[in-house]
Amino acid sequence: MNASERTGASPPPGLIIRPAVEADLPRLTEIYNHYVVNTPTTFDTEPFTVEQRREWFSHYAGTGRHRLLVAGVDRVVAGYTSSSRYHPRAAYDTTVETTILCAPEWIGHGLGHTMYAALFAALRDEDIHSIVALVTLPNKGSCALHEQFGFAQAGVIREAGRKFDRYWDVMIYQVMFRPPAP
Repeated sequence: MNASERTGASPPPGLIIRPAVEADLPRLTEIYNHYVVNTPTTFDTEPFTVEQRREWFSHYAGTGRHRLLVAGVDRVVAGYTSSSRYHPRAAYDTTVETTILCAPEWIGHGLGHTMYAALFAALRDEDIHSIVALVTLPNKGSCALHEQFGFAQAGVIREAGRKFDRYWDVMIYQVMFRPPAP
């Protein structure tokens, strides 16, 4: 079974997964900034303003390879997941990089699994061959989530980034989203 066929965890009551809209940007920025300030999950080191995140937001659409989905519970964004351009060179176009972030109060409640299942379902008919994800180590929860969706460890970049006065390793995960054409 490949990532586009996986389903799983029961969604929290009242959960809605939908494409992000500009009105979500303040909450998306708040969630991202939590990881910037408190964790090595992202190698950004300074919080962003909503205005600074507009350019990032503009890379996503409701169709195509590059999507941004939010998970809403009781009309509050609880997390988001995205598929982004992996590399600007044209031959990489059928490879995307995924990101998934939950608001801190939603970590460990199955939201990540539900969001990834929705993202991969949304991407099912797109021209995507490979999906990669970068996970700062250690991160047992993120590693387990990616492995549940069939991602395999493709390598480790040792001491890839310096944050909080130390160097962090990054695991590269990869899953073949659909088999190569004959």
